[in-house]
Amino acid sequence: MSRRDAIDPAAARRAADAVPSIPCDAEGPVFREPWEAQAFAMALALHERGLFTWPEWAATLSDEIKRAQAAGDPDTGETYYRHWLNTLERLVTEKGATDAKTLSRYRDAWDHAADRTPHGEPIELTPEDFGR
Repeated sequence: MSRRDAIDPAAARRAADAVPSIPCDAEGPVFREPWEAQAFAMALALHERGLFTWPEWAATLSDEIKRAQAAGDPDTGETYYRHWLNTLERLVTEKGATDAKTLSRYRDAWDHAADRTPHGEPIELTPEDFGR
């Protein structure tokens, strides 16, 4: 599945050039799930706002992949964007953009929203998702 339509192609190309491990085809980065494209887009936006450089990103992503492999990740490529998400969460906390408690609060809210959302429907957060 590809969600390229919501991502600035020039920014995606710059990211793919700076981080050569990004899964790409001739048109640019590819994604198997919508959340992968969303995580990619968040990283692009935060990079463009100056939160981190691509070399910082690549080093942190490499560290996250090494950690996962040491913990038994088979490195088949199917978990690449899980490492991407872990990198995103790590950098936003290290850079002070948010904290681990807030990330956990939102993760729990998304889990709640996903549980109440019928399959195939868009997941939307409501204030009640934070109240559990």
